[in-house]
Amino acid sequence: MRLIHSLRNLSLCLAALILTLACSTEEKSEYKRELTGNPKLDKLKLPDGFVAEHIYSPGEHEDGSWVAMTFDDKDRLITADQYGFLYRLEVPPVGSESLTPKVERLIIGDVAEPQVGMGYAQGLLYAFNSIYVMVNHHGNETFAESTGLYRIQDNDGDDQYESVTKIKGFTGQPGEHGPHSIKLSPDGQSLYIVAGNHTDVPEMDAYRLPKVWDEDNLFPEIKDPRGHANSRMAPGGWVAKIDPEGTEWELISAGYRNPFDIAFNEVGDLFTYDSDMEWDFGMPWYRPTRICHVTSGSEYGWRTGNHKWSPNYPDNLPAILNIGQGSPTNVMFGTGANFPEKYRKSLYAFDWSFGIIYSMTLTPNGATYDAKAEEFISGSPLPLTDGVIGPDGAMYFMTGGRRLESDVYRVYYEGEVDLSDKNALQLADLPAEAKLRRDLEALHTEDAPAEGLDLAWENLSHTDHFVQYAARIAVEHQPIDSWQSKALTEADPVKKTQAMIALARHAGNGQGSAMLQALMEIDYSGLDETGKQNLLRAFELIIARQGEPSGALKNDLVAYLDENYPANNNNLDRALAVLLVHLEAPNAVEKTLALLKSSKDDPNYQKTFSASSDLIMRNPQYGLDIANMLANVPPAQQTYLATVLGGAESGWTPEMHEEYFTWIQNAFKYKGGRSYVGFIDRARKMALEHVAESDFEKYNELSGAAMLTGNGNDLVNTDVQPEGPGRRWTMEEAEPLMTDLSGRDLAKGKAMFAAVQCQSCHTIQGEGGIIGPDLTQLGTRFSPKDILEATINPSDVISEQYVASVIELKDGSSVMGRIIDEDENSYSVSQNPFSPDVLRKVDKDNVVLVKDSKVSVMMPGLINRLNEEELKDLMAYLVSGGNPNHEVYQTTNQAEE
Repeated sequence: MRLIHSLRNLSLCLAALILTLACSTEEKSEYKRELTGNPKLDKLKLPDGFVAEHIYSPGEHEDGSWVAMTFDDKDRLITADQYGFLYRLEVPPVGSESLTPKVERLIIGDVAEPQVGMGYAQGLLYAFNSIYVMVNHHGNETFAESTGLYRIQDNDGDDQYESVTKIKGFTGQPGEHGPHSIKLSPDGQSLYIVAGNHTDVPEMDAYRLPKVWDEDNLFPEIKDPRGHANSRMAPGGWVAKIDPEGTEWELISAGYRNPFDIAFNEVGDLFTYDSDMEWDFGMPWYRPTRICHVTSGSEYGWRTGNHKWSPNYPDNLPAILNIGQGSPTNVMFGTGANFPEKYRKSLYAFDWSFGIIYSMTLTPNGATYDAKAEEFISGSPLPLTDGVIGPDGAMYFMTGGRRLESDVYRVYYEGEVDLSDKNALQLADLPAEAKLRRDLEALHTEDAPAEGLDLAWENLSHTDHFVQYAARIAVEHQPIDSWQSKALTEADPVKKTQAMIALARHAGNGQGSAMLQALMEIDYSGLDETGKQNLLRAFELIIARQGEPSGALKNDLVAYLDENYPANNNNLDRALAVLLVHLEAPNAVEKTLALLKSSKDDPNYQKTFSASSDLIMRNPQYGLDIANMLANVPPAQQTYLATVLGGAESGWTPEMHEEYFTWIQNAFKYKGGRSYVGFIDRARKMALEHVAESDFEKYNELSGAAMLTGNGNDLVNTDVQPEGPGRRWTMEEAEPLMTDLSGRDLAKGKAMFAAVQCQSCHTIQGEGGIIGPDLTQLGTRFSPKDILEATINPSDVISEQYVASVIELKDGSSVMGRIIDEDENSYSVSQNPFSPDVLRKVDKDNVVLVKDSKVSVMMPGLINRLNEEELKDLMAYLVSGGNPNHEVYQTTNQAEE
């Protein structure tokens, strides 16, 4: 899940103002799947042969917004409200005439004592005759439990829970980046837990990832300009294994941003779905949501701000699939589902923001897996929170979170399942590399046998990244005295590079010179691209840990690197630029500035399964931020090099500074995520620290200082802005204000129309955007109450003129957008309201169903910045259509005269 976005980029204000005041359209074409008439079901896209049932709506019964679920040993569903209690449901069988479950709120405690609730759970697991509850909360009078892992038990057999045991409390920052899910190990003997990057790693009894992590970065540091996670350092989110009593803790993996859940496949391999940092959209360090194979001792490279590691680095592992933008919640395998084999073996990943359950087929490839994704279920809105395969073989999933409308669904397969195809993946089926990786992982313990060093060392040069990584971690678990000398004298360049990475992480101070000299013995030109990347990363690690070399050694290193720069390869040029600028190589700035002007992004840079344009209309709150960025995407490679140059202290000439600061000013014209402007400004300010005092004002002005707000996080808006204080406006609160709009201020109303971003989409009196309807005549057609209701609840009714369509395709995917045109063969679909002329052709032969989206492209809450008087002025402006002679601009006395 995500932090709440600002309204800066979410700018389709009133895009449904007229459109929400008319009736929805009928279906636009014939379809194969029949709709039920139940909007909670009809909004779902399902694969052929699957049927959905709506089980329960917690909010309708004042039971909160549910985010976690598990089945107990009596096949009852245990659920958790994000901000409240636990519940227990007895769910009728599949296909029952009545699907109404029996629901009870669980009260924990001895009846003789005051009973308390167990709440604020973000993870639930029934195991070992207990419910394990991951509480994510500060604690209060109603829910005394504070953040930590709890175990509740029924000790007297009365089917109620009397015993509450706090297994471990967690420190950090409770919330949506806190501790999350709990899963039972494949052998049924242990528990695995996962936590986000705001949760400190507690003291462990054992560490499969050696406890030597650090930031390990020479890239000039810029923390998030808006303050997110600025105090959170390595290693980020983590996964641990514990025993049922929670007395033994072992760290398995780390380096994630905010994974909500973990899941084991049939052979015991573990996976997670890690979140992105959406404020980083458009920045070169942005990392999409991604599926990660959680191997023993793995590190996935999350670091705060712009210090996130490249997935190409050898000291972390790459994702097996980049999904794209989204908010990961649940992951699970279909193991145990009464589904066809493909879906029974699938890994399911839930995206809260855009309402998609992805189904992934994982095929063993080397030591890891290839992942092929498709949409399994989607809907809009469908804020997915958790899911599980039930004892009846059906999939149960929930929506909700952040107090949103919450629902419980069940999905089952109504066709025949061939029992003969139930062939689970076996260890014997895995490739040799996967078995070798497991052999190496058995050495990831402090008591690993000494002879294991030979196996580990041999595989430091393995071509499989996951095997090579496991081998290095195995080496790091051996006493450093047993391999340090071996590392320095290793002849094989690939083994030497990996050994130096290990040594850099464990060696004491004062050993950097020997390591750098050893690496410079490697013939750089004889390495392939991966070898060069790894070697450059090894240099960076050594300098980051041991400090910058000096004297002749520094000169030798600069010469070694400089003759290979530029490399005409974006990844290598990034690494070389960082090293040479940090080492103050004489011509590093000149070369990097030349690249800044000429470099182009790789065509498949950050290729993802979900195209960003396909997500825009699934969720106006987040999608329109993407839409705005896609209209003018920043150049990633140039932005990276500009940040490197921001930290360059020497090597500048006046002409170079002119070129650099001119680039910076132009960079503010691009559209990125919420922190984009702040990141560019921080690079600008770093560079200004290195200009002569006499030139500061000149370069400060040249680089765009006047374009920025005081804190540099946003571009200056010279228009009148709301004074507030705002509030979360409801019809009940706002409607009484509409009874008297006389004597309002035209200028202020027009200013508020622009301030809440309405003018970027709508025209009044010939001024404004053309994405939405012209609102000049709005007040002649609708009452103030109608206009207000359409503004506060834009999705209640959507006009056929502006309704978006959901097009379900035969391959299981779906397309959302406005159908602008169609002919006998295809639909022309506009997906980005900021680029309405960019159309996607959809072949009608591939279409299964076309239906109207029930979500307006206008984001709700746009008026929440306004106070009462500002809201009145805005509504008067809308009612009047900007006409200064309208009665709303006359005083009461004038109106009486």
